Amino acid sequence: MIGYIRGELIEKQPPHLVIETYGVGYEIEASMQTFFKLPTVSSDIKLYTHFVVREDAQLLFGFFDRLERTLFRVLIKANGVGPKLAIAILSGMSTAEFSACILREDAATLTKIPGVGKKTAERLVVEFKDKIATLGLDQEQDFVLTGAELPSAAFNTNAYIEEAQSALIALGYKPVIATKAVAAAHKKIGTVNSCEELIRVSLKSMVS
Repeated sequence: MIGYIRGELIEKQPPHLVIETYGVGYEIEASMQTFFKLPTVSSDIKLYTHFVVREDAQLLFGFFDRLERTLFRVLIKANGVGPKLAIAILSGMSTAEFSACILREDAATLTKIPGVGKKTAERLVVEFKDKIATLGLDQEQDFVLTGAELPSAAFNTNAYIEEAQSALIALGYKPVIATKAVAAAHKKIGTVNSCEELIRVSLKSMVS
């Protein structure tokens, strides 16, 4: 089992990234909550990981902190939840927000995440209600965008919009919904400094 990876952040293409360590580039899939906390490319980072082996693929998932990885590992043990859906859930809300949904039995909010139907949401509420306190999933840590900002000349709004739309589609949102959400986020933000900013506002609007 690979517990964590420390190295240079080579590439960020939400929800995928590449970390190079000792000359090897590891392709990693991460939730958007983790992406929001990543520094700029070429920075040194450490991510906690979970390795999934399937008949057709070997997948490595990365998490900014142990708490998010803990929730991921519990989620994929739930009936009807695989790694892709778990990443979608973790992208749509923080661990504390997920815990709040469970504790107030708010299955309706969970169904706003792509791939989470009514039955799955209700099942998650039942399965997780007694686990929240023991797992410490109600510890809130607000995410912040880190790393130095790019100079204004490097801003490319159209590229950010396309990248944000692609990321939401990769998370399971329908193209039409992703396009509308990103457009609304762009209008709300005004000057866009990163695709992560667009994704963050888009996700908040779709699950709130």
